[in-house]
Amino acid sequence: MDYQSVLEEVTAFARPLVGRGQLAQYIPALADVDAERFGIAVADVNGDVYGVGDWQEPFSVQSISKAFSLALVLAEGGERIWDRVGTEPSGNPFNSLVQLEYENGIPRNPFINAGALVVTDRLQSLTGDATTTMLEFLRAESGNPDVACDPVVAASEAEHGDRNAALAHFMASYGNLDNPVATVLEHYFRQCAIRMSCRDLALAGAFLARHGLRGDGTRLLPPREAKQVNAVMLTCGTYDAAGSFAYRVGLPGKSGVGGGIVAVVPGRCTLCVWSPGLDSYGNSVAGVAALDHFTTVTGWSVF
Repeated sequence: MDYQSVLEEVTAFARPLVGRGQLAQYIPALADVDAERFGIAVADVNGDVYGVGDWQEPFSVQSISKAFSLALVLAEGGERIWDRVGTEPSGNPFNSLVQLEYENGIPRNPFINAGALVVTDRLQSLTGDATTTMLEFLRAESGNPDVACDPVVAASEAEHGDRNAALAHFMASYGNLDNPVATVLEHYFRQCAIRMSCRDLALAGAFLARHGLRGDGTRLLPPREAKQVNAVMLTCGTYDAAGSFAYRVGLPGKSGVGGGIVAVVPGRCTLCVWSPGLDSYGNSVAGVAALDHFTTVTGWSVF
């Protein structure tokens, strides 16, 4: 596969959509990002990486971090996390309180905010420092020692995080958090505020294309658990548009309101695309179109 040529064609296809959509206004630190930015990168299973556009420009990963948090919890603690969070699409907004009350404080999946808070809580219990554990992993897999949290974005999220605090306190009332709410929220906001480029994220997520193998050949996850992460990404990774994303793109994917999307072609490669303009569901307009065109051109999908 001539990845470079494919990425150039994909970029030309998506370019007219760059700038469309809205920035994440509810996180003030993200509302000032240049909406005209676009980058895409692909890392194959051998660790070779290719990119076009702003593919080496760091951006706020936001909810993309949830896929890594889930993988690290499975790696550290096995499948016990599934006793505390489900694997089903929610059908409600990612920050909804409604479902939690009906389902006794058990979030529907690990990628809605409530589920991600439970996963963060579990990672904190397993490691003693959820954020440092994630940063160390991301730095190692991307080969970039400069991967870090953006303190301005983290502070902005904390200042406007009342809904997440409500979710955390509600789950704590059901006994579904082990650590203090303030601790869980701090690590959750810091993880979402990590800055990485398309290059970094494609490389860091390549273990999902390698069925759980890290870049150095050691195993992070057994194939069964890597399959679980990919499966939940496919069904729940793009907010309430997961069905549309599967229909258009046909790959496991995890998006974030920073405009990034990571997508996995099992056995072949991992992609990351970034364009800050979001659709009404919180997914990058140009990013989804780019991934749609990538799978159309290559014929690669899980279907």
